[in-house]
Amino acid sequence: MHADTAQSAIDTFISAFNASDDAYVTSLLSQALTSDVVLWGPLGRSEGIEAVERFVLDIRRHPAGPGTMVRCSGVDMPDEWARYQWVFTTPDGGPRLAGTDVVHLRRGLIDQMIVFAGDLAPAG
Repeated sequence: MHADTAQSAIDTFISAFNASDDAYVTSLLSQALTSDVVLWGPLGRSEGIEAVERFVLDIRRHPAGPGTMVRCSGVDMPDEWARYQWVFTTPDGGPRLAGTDVVHLRRGLIDQMIVFAGDLAPAG
């Protein structure tokens, strides 16, 4: 699989967080994810586009206001796995969260996603 295919799916997924209206979220996720996608994240395991959509909509409704999600690294892709870093910021210098996602792609769509949010503690 080519890295641009992975990057396209990843960037489409991220664009769901920044859609101009909640109505576009489902369409964007359907272009980036398989219907049976599995997401492992800080709040546990979710299965299916509907579960990922709830996750995205919850973040879009952050108490500090609608934020912006961006991919802030290149896409590193050994075979069908890819990783990238992201950052989420809320308006007016509000809360900021950064992390790394690892995704598995099947036929050009993300079918598994592991979300690592926040910084790792130093070793020792």
